[in-house]
Formats: sequence, structure tokens, C-alpha cells
Amino acid sequence: MTLRSAVDALRLVDQHLHTVVPGRLTAAQFESFLSESDQAAPTGTSQFDSQLGFAVRRWCGPALGLSPAAPARAYLQRRNSTGSTAELLSTAGCSDLLVDTGYAAPGALSPAELGELSGATVHEVVRLEALAEEAAVAGCTADGFWDAFRDLLWRRSAAAVAVKSIVAYRHGLDIDYARPGRSGVARAAGDWLRQIEASGHPRLIDTVLLMHLLWTATELGMPIQLHTGFGDPDIDLRRADPLLAREFLAGCGVPVVLLHCYPYHRHAGYLAQAYPNVYADVGLTLNHVGARAAAVLAETLELAPFGKVLYSSDAYGLPELVYLGARLWREAISEVLGGWVVAGHWTEQDAVRVSGMIGSGNAFRLYGLPQTHRDG
Repeated sequence: MTLRSAVDALRLVDQHLHTVVPGRLTAAQFESFLSESDQAAPTGTSQFDSQLGFAVRRWCGPALGLSPAAPARAYLQRRNSTGSTAELLSTAGCSDLLVDTGYAAPGALSPAELGELSGATVHEVVRLEALAEEAAVAGCTADGFWDAFRDLLWRRSAAAVAVKSIVAYRHGLDIDYARPGRSGVARAAGDWLRQIEASGHPRLIDTVLLMHLLWTATELGMPIQLHTGFGDPDIDLRRADPLLAREFLAGCGVPVVLLHCYPYHRHAGYLAQAYPNVYADVGLTLNHVGARAAAVLAETLELAPFGKVLYSSDAYGLPELVYLGARLWREAISEVLGGWVVAGHWTEQDAVRVSGMIGSGNAFRLYGLPQTHRDG
């Protein structure tokens, strides 16, 4: 089997994404999902005029029967007049989807609906901060927060395959990683609960509590997905470099998957090489860099051991992003590994094997997923 045919036939494990909004969207709604900005594009410009926007037209257009050159307006008309949600989800070619259930767009599919339309098996990833906020608004006391969060985490993670932390958003990865004690957690929880009572908003930013969540999660023994690198303007990108989390990575004792990583993907590759429990992906990144996906993936593979790199789309909102993530990954991995084969650095047999590892095999092993439909 050639590398290209093997990559195209591979059933991927999308190891990190969010669910999507089905059906028709206005142009403004659609474009809001084409950027990490929380604001509309300036008058006279369009979010379609970006690497991601061009990639949607190039790859999602033909998937819906359009020319790759079809303009944005024609694309929106076609996707809104057809059953594009099911078509894009099912043709992404994923056997398994690992869904962060702590953050979804209004009107998004439930995980069960996402699985039905995609034909994939859906597994839950539990978001720690969302769970803590749920425990707080449920009426726990400051002294009771320790046990309330722990009990809720154990219940919700029983059927999950991983947990996720967004400490990079809520503070930054330049944080004191010392594990707090029960009394310190109670004091911090008391301050937080009083803030919630005064403001009505449960957003958790206290560093003591953020560390409590993270260290409590290590007791589960399951993988922790850790946001790093770019995201929406709520994050300070300077403080999202995964190198800042080295202390935690070195001492936490459980697998940690560094998500997104860009522009620190080379740093993530180093950390995956240096620490046996550290893994990396460039989900979200490949969609947003579009035509440059192969270059970013090649940089990620400079240092990262191939058994420590995972595929994900980090799709959010648009079913296009599930399909596009898979399509761009297939194009990028074929170009990168295929180039090394042509240059004589690799055999095609090894390229096929490594593409299967990254596309699905590493995720099956790391998350202990059932072996149904496994390809690599």
C-alpha cells in the first residue's frame, strides 16, 4: 500500500474537539467561527480572507460538490441548502471523537447527536474548571469545596477518557505549581464563593484553586489535556508557552497532552522528547494555518518522538472544522513523510507505519480506547 492510499484510508482518532452547530448559519455567524477573535471583522473585510477561510473553500467546497474556486457566498449558499452537517462530519473519516464537554457554542449538537451524524464513537473529556464552577454554584461551602469538587470529578470522569485544564486561560502557565493543602483551598474557596455571591459570575481564576483542580485530577491516573499556545483574546499568549509548565510536567506522574501549542509547537516537541509522560498535538493550528499545515507539522516532528504525537482538529462550532482538520492533516502528513521518502531519508513502509501511529494508534494506546475499527 502506498503512503497516500494508506493515509486516505486511515480512520482517524480526533483526540480533542468540541461539538458543532448544525444547519443553516448566517454569514456573520459562520465567519465568527473562522477566527479566534471575539469581534467581527472590520467593515470591508472578511474572515474568509485568511488561511482558514481559503482552506474551507478549497477543501470543504469540493466535499459539498463545489469547485475549489467557488467564492465564499456560493459556498455559504451550498452548505446552507444541503445536509452539509452530516456530510462533512461523516466524510471526515474518524472512528473516534474525544469531545471536551465543558465548552460548546449555543445550539450545538449533543455528544450523542455528534456521534450519530459522524458515525464515530464519542468519548468525553471533562473540563476541570467548568466542573469546579458547577460545584460552586451548587451550594457547597468553603470548607466543603475540597470534597465537593473531588466527588463530582470522580463521578463525571467515570465514563470519560481524559480531563482537561485551561489554566493557561484562567491565569497563564507561569503559575506556582506547588500543591495546596486543605486549609489553603478552604480559604481560597471562601474568597471565591463570596465573589460569586457579589457578582453572580462563577468564573474561576484563583491560582490556589486552579492548582487544586489540576493536582486532584492527577489522582485519577487518566491523561490530562492541557491548553497551550494560541486561542481567543481571553488568553495572554506570552504566558501560554508549555515550557512554563515544565515543573508540573516533570512531577505530576500522569500523561499530559499539550494541546494546540502554536507558536510554541517546537517547544512542545522538545517537552515530548524530554519527559516520557508528555504528548503533543497541533489541533486547531493546522486548520488556522491552512496552506502552511505541512510546514507546521514538519516543525512539530523535528524533535517530538513519533509515538508521542496525536491528531486532533479542535473543531468548534462548524462541522467544516471537523472535516477540514482531517483533510489538512492527511494532506500535510502525506506531504511531509512523503517528501522524506522521496529524499531517501525514510522508507515508505516506515512512513505508512508512523502516519498510522499519529493518526490513530497513539491515541488508542494513550486513552485505552476500545479496539473497534482500529487502523494504526
